[in-house]
Amino acid sequence: MLGNDASAYDGMPEMTLEELLAIPDLDAVTVETSETNLFKYAQMAAERGLNVHMDKPGGMEYKDFETLVNTFRRTGKALHLGYMYRYNSEVQRTLQEIKDGKYGEIYSVECQMSCRHPNEKRAWMGRYPGGMMFFLGCHLIDLIYRIQGEPEEVIPLSCTTGVDGLETGQDFGFAVLRYKNGVSFAKTCAAEPGGFLRRQFVACGSKGTVEFKPFEAYSNIPGTPELTTKVRDVEGDILNWANDGTRRETKFNRYIPMLTSFAEISQGLKENPYTMDYELAMYKVFMKACGKPVE
Repeated sequence: MLGNDASAYDGMPEMTLEELLAIPDLDAVTVETSETNLFKYAQMAAERGLNVHMDKPGGMEYKDFETLVNTFRRTGKALHLGYMYRYNSEVQRTLQEIKDGKYGEIYSVECQMSCRHPNEKRAWMGRYPGGMMFFLGCHLIDLIYRIQGEPEEVIPLSCTTGVDGLETGQDFGFAVLRYKNGVSFAKTCAAEPGGFLRRQFVACGSKGTVEFKPFEAYSNIPGTPELTTKVRDVEGDILNWANDGTRRETKFNRYIPMLTSFAEISQGLKENPYTMDYELAMYKVFMKACGKPVE
């Protein structure tokens, strides 16, 4: 991630969208822009028959995202979404363990992804349905849906905290997903002191529980994007948990495997584990979590 440092682009030509999309033999593009413009630019690329990696969550409207997905179905090209936790190596390993039945039948997933933003950014979230749920909660809904599938009910509970006098923008995102065998939730607050270190993932099953906390923490190596996830779990005997239960602490970089995956999928070297059907169905659940009705 470059942040405010654009030096990596030194010597690269600046192009208009039309010039970029007219490059001979262009195979793929990435779309990283304001959420309000994601669909617009991704659709332009899709209509030209390109493979596209786009930032989450796929735009502002369900109908727009459905149009985009259908365009990729028609062209047969790759649509690759930038949900960052998909490329956390511990998430990938744990999803496989859940699929293999290590924790039994999962009846609850709890996800938290909070931080402390200044008033200006918290107010800025007012442009999005669900505010903070739209901005960061999409990562959490993606995780819950991946593990548990379609919920019986989605209950949006986002609100404005009023911290520091903020009166607009839902800076407290919360959604409950009800399943036949339990309840899961996603929480993402932009006004929480220490919220970054409390980012957490918990999956509870009939045979055990697994927890990530901190979900992701930056390493102490200056100038590197290396992240650390600490995992602990318990299988059957709760006494193990009292002894910390730490299983492993993994360091990784999520963005290299994210774009490597996009390149491999675009070249037909592997299948995208997130199908078009998955992306569209998850997006519908996500929009309900934001409190926006989906026709």
